[in-house]
Amino acid sequence: MLKKLTVALAAAMATLAAPAASWTADNGNGTFTNPILYDEFSDPDIIRVGDTFYVAGTTMHTVPGVVILESKDLVNWNFLSYCTERLDFGPGFDLAEGQNRYGGGIWAPCIRYHNGTFYVISNINGTGTQVYAAENPAGPWRHLPSDFTIHDSSVLFDDDGRVYAVYGYDCVRVVELKPDLSGIVEGSEQVIIPAGNTMGEGHHIYKIDGNYYIISANYSPVGRMTCARADNILGPYETVTISAHETMGEKGFTGLSGLGRDLPHKGDKFEVHPPDGNYEGAVPLHQGGLVQAPDGSWWGFSMTDFHSVGRTFSISPVTWSDGWPFFGLPGNPGRTPRTWTKPVQGHPATAPYERSDSFDGPALNPIWQWNHNPAPRRWSLRKGKLRIDASTASDLLRARNTLTQRVIGPQSTATVTLHTAGLRDGDEAGIAFLNIPYASLGVVRDGKNLIVRRYTMADDATTDLDTLPAGTRSIVLRAGGTFDRDSANFEYSTDGGATFKTTGTDFALPYQLKTFQGSRYALYAYNAKDGARPGYAEFDDFTVDEPMADRSANLPVGRTVTFTNKADGSLAWASPHGMLHTAGAGSPAASGDRVRFKVHDRGMGRVALEAESGGFLAVTGKGLSADVRVVPEEQGDASLFVWQDMLRGECMLLSEVTGRYLTIEPGTGAPYSALSPGCRPDRLDGSVLTFDVVE
Repeated sequence: MLKKLTVALAAAMATLAAPAASWTADNGNGTFTNPILYDEFSDPDIIRVGDTFYVAGTTMHTVPGVVILESKDLVNWNFLSYCTERLDFGPGFDLAEGQNRYGGGIWAPCIRYHNGTFYVISNINGTGTQVYAAENPAGPWRHLPSDFTIHDSSVLFDDDGRVYAVYGYDCVRVVELKPDLSGIVEGSEQVIIPAGNTMGEGHHIYKIDGNYYIISANYSPVGRMTCARADNILGPYETVTISAHETMGEKGFTGLSGLGRDLPHKGDKFEVHPPDGNYEGAVPLHQGGLVQAPDGSWWGFSMTDFHSVGRTFSISPVTWSDGWPFFGLPGNPGRTPRTWTKPVQGHPATAPYERSDSFDGPALNPIWQWNHNPAPRRWSLRKGKLRIDASTASDLLRARNTLTQRVIGPQSTATVTLHTAGLRDGDEAGIAFLNIPYASLGVVRDGKNLIVRRYTMADDATTDLDTLPAGTRSIVLRAGGTFDRDSANFEYSTDGGATFKTTGTDFALPYQLKTFQGSRYALYAYNAKDGARPGYAEFDDFTVDEPMADRSANLPVGRTVTFTNKADGSLAWASPHGMLHTAGAGSPAASGDRVRFKVHDRGMGRVALEAESGGFLAVTGKGLSADVRVVPEEQGDASLFVWQDMLRGECMLLSEVTGRYLTIEPGTGAPYSALSPGCRPDRLDGSVLTFDVVE
């Protein structure tokens, strides 16, 4: 069935835009730009078998549980399977008997391959360690019997046939596992790294060239990664920090206070507060590990707390130095480029999921997950529609059979048609941003009336927007977000999508560590009215559009541009003295040909910059100068810069010879150098530029 819906930009909901492709990190020129996936993928763990990489990620209380993707190049990933269709571990997983598993569920999976079998080892709070196995990572997966509990663990099949697992926070412990992974060998638990050695949690253990490496996420005081090394599994270990301060130029998430231990109700009070300037918190790369590409190169992977999207994962080139695997380039160890060369060339850009769903098929698209286990026989796909029977619940957080998928950043909009004929008195059905707090746009049956209602839990604000004309049988609902700015809104249409009405001011989408999840698009139906007999809702034509997914204009090769430094508003200026300097905005120099540069494509994301006044930029020297000079001819690598796509017309320029970024020191009057290790979260340190194409 051909379905066409025009979609508004999330930042300007009234402005319609044509559907965009889905986000992929592949730039189409041999490079990638982090994050690898712009939707939540917490606690990634990656292995390579042959020429194929596999990644497993946390899914918490949503089902199906523990997602598995595959890739040939670490950049473009395809959906493979889930390890389990349900989490049958008690009423909390069913949102039954007043219980829930928000912030619990299944998390921090470790994926391994040994003797022809794939294993996933993961933890469920209060239930213990779960082990899944499959000969084919596409499934089916078997749930193996196990009787032990270790959290945030990493498993090593050692060369002598013994199996070990490391776990713990600060104090790192090791246990030997039974060969069938059913339990711990009695008496094998030992402390191998005492507390106070800068180790954190979320360990990943490897044996490389006879040495044991444990990579850890350390949060004291902010997120970074520490590596421990020993020639014996039991130690003694020495430790170094291998990645720090790398936020990719992103601030922390919009936070929330006033959230207690119990699941909140409507009417509870919260305080939403914006990110704290340059405070890093858990934003920098953390919870990472290592994987080797077929050509022998090593790559790091990690996650960041990435605004309302949740936790995303990135990859990093690894530089080995003195036997340590530093994330980053030789001239800049510990800092990761946002844009860099793909680990494996020759594979096309792909997105892991089909996010839109017509509901015409026999099954839901794999992107969908239920909020807790769905009630059997209370939902169905029939006649090209998704039918959800309304559950009895006080609010959306407690409603069963809510169907969700992760929001996709940096901007996206979800549009769905809701058919209302099956709604009974007290029923509410619609679309929501599901998280704590949540926001919803739905239709409520109140006697004979159908009321369009918006609710935002953060401020406990209920707004009745419209009463639909008698006989109305469908309405189009839309949820749009600018997720790297933690902002969202709703729209609705009563004329089949021809025109849309706004629903009020934008609202914030906080992130918190109650659910350990980012925001999710959600389709729901529930009834909060005492004594009501719930009906059902039907959904059709769910469409996700991403207006920023097409990044082809973000690298303006062949164009002439000006560069403005975000730190002080000055323009990059090819001074007559032969150095790249600054011209104040509005000054006579800022309007001449010395602030205009042609961007020449030199392949693999690398560019040469030619001043319109004559000459090319080149990096000369190292150390405290590393001057950026204007020279008559290109100077090989000295004139090559890897264009870092920071989105929205912003970029950094990574020098091929220093491995660092062009920068000024704001307020000093000093010229440009190629010395910045990377930008601060606020991007006002002098290394981030905005570019404007000169027509």
